[in-house]
Amino acid sequence: MIKILHTADLHLDSPLRSLALRNSGLRDTIAAASRSAFSQLIDRAISEEVAAFLIAGDLFDGKERTATTGAFLLAELDRLGEAGIEVFYIKGNHDAENPIAGALDLPAHVHVFDARGGKKQLNDDIWIHGVSFADSHAPDSLLPRFKSPVPGAVNIAMLHSSLGGAAGHDDYAPCSITALTEMGFDYWALGHIHKRQVHSRTPWVVMPGMPQGRDIGEAGPKSATLLTIDRGCINVSEVPTSVVEFVHTELDVTEADNNETLRALLKTHLKETRHAISAPAGVLRLSLTGCPARHWKFLRDRDVWSEQLGELAESAGNLWIDKLLFAFSPPSANDTAGNASDELATTMATIRTEPGFTELARTEVETVLQALPATIRDRLMADEAERDALVERLAKAGADLVLAQMKGVEK
Repeated sequence: MIKILHTADLHLDSPLRSLALRNSGLRDTIAAASRSAFSQLIDRAISEEVAAFLIAGDLFDGKERTATTGAFLLAELDRLGEAGIEVFYIKGNHDAENPIAGALDLPAHVHVFDARGGKKQLNDDIWIHGVSFADSHAPDSLLPRFKSPVPGAVNIAMLHSSLGGAAGHDDYAPCSITALTEMGFDYWALGHIHKRQVHSRTPWVVMPGMPQGRDIGEAGPKSATLLTIDRGCINVSEVPTSVVEFVHTELDVTEADNNETLRALLKTHLKETRHAISAPAGVLRLSLTGCPARHWKFLRDRDVWSEQLGELAESAGNLWIDKLLFAFSPPSANDTAGNASDELATTMATIRTEPGFTELARTEVETVLQALPATIRDRLMADEAERDALVERLAKAGADLVLAQMKGVEK
C-alpha cells in the first residue's frame, strides 16, 4: 500500500487581502497562516509515511516575496527529504512570475516538471506526469504536452488549470473534464481553483482546494487530498488543513426588542459558530438580518455593537471579527408616523436618484480608489458596474446612518 499527499495553491506569504484586519493579533495570525498550513501538511505527510508529496502549482504568490520565504521553504522540503518522501512540483501561473521560483536551488528529492512536460517514476508501479506553466499566462490547453500513460502502471497526472472556467479565477490552461478522463490516466492532481471538488471518480479528477484561505472571499474549511493506492486501486480522502477558517454567517434579530436580548442572541450565535469551526481559529463576518423594532437604535449604536461583538467573540474562544454588517430592514412606513425624519428619508431617497448627485458621488469614490495601491484597487473594482454598485451602496448606507441618528432618539 502506497500513500501520496496532493495539494495546490499554497500561495506562500500571500499579502493580506482584507482591509478590515485592523487588529494586530489577527493580522499576525493571518499573515503566518499560509506557512503554518504548509508546515502542518508536511507534518501530516510524515506521520502518514507517504511516498510522494504533490504540489500542483501556485506554491508562491505572484511577485510577492519576503527575505525568509526561500529559507522557510527549503527547511520544510528538507523535512520531507529526511523522511524519504519524494516531492513532485509543477509551476502554476503565480509561480511562473515569482522571482523565487526560478532562483531556488531545490533539493534532489524535489522533481520540478518543466513547460515541455514529462514523467518520472515513483516506484515500479507508479508514474507521475506533469506540465508546468512557462509564464504567467497559458491561454491554450496543456494536454497535448502530456506523454502517454505507462502501460500496466498507476499513472498520476499533475495539471494547473481553470478547467471550463470558474468565477473569480482567470481562464488558464482550459480543458474539459471529458478530455481529462479520456486520456488514460488514473488520477488527475489538479490545481488553480481554490475550492475543493471531486470532478470524477473513474478516473479520479480532483481539485484539492487551497490549504488556507486568505480572506472572507475564501471562506469555509480548506483541505488537501490523501491518496491510498493498494494493488492498483486508488482511494481518496480529504485532509483538513485550515489554520484559520473564514466564515460568513447571518443572524435574524427580529426578536431583539432590547439590548440584553440582542446580546444574548449574539452570544449564542458566536458559541454555535465557534463549535462548527474545526480550525484552531476562526474569522467571522456576521450579517444581522430581520426586522427588529429597535432597528434605528441598533444602527445608531453600530460602533458600540461592533466593539461588544469583538469582546464576545474573544470569549467564545479564538474567534475574531472581520466585520459586522447591519443588513436588517427598517420598520414598515405604515408603522411609523410622518415626522421630520420621515420627510428627510424621502428627500434623501430622491436626491440619490438625481444625476448630479450620482456624478459627484462617483467622483468622490474614484478619488479614494486612486489613492489605493493598484493591486488593491483592481481587486475591489474590477469594472465600472462594480464601481456604480459601490456608489449606490455607500449612498444608501450614508442616508441610513443619518436617519439612525435622528430616529434612534425618537420615542
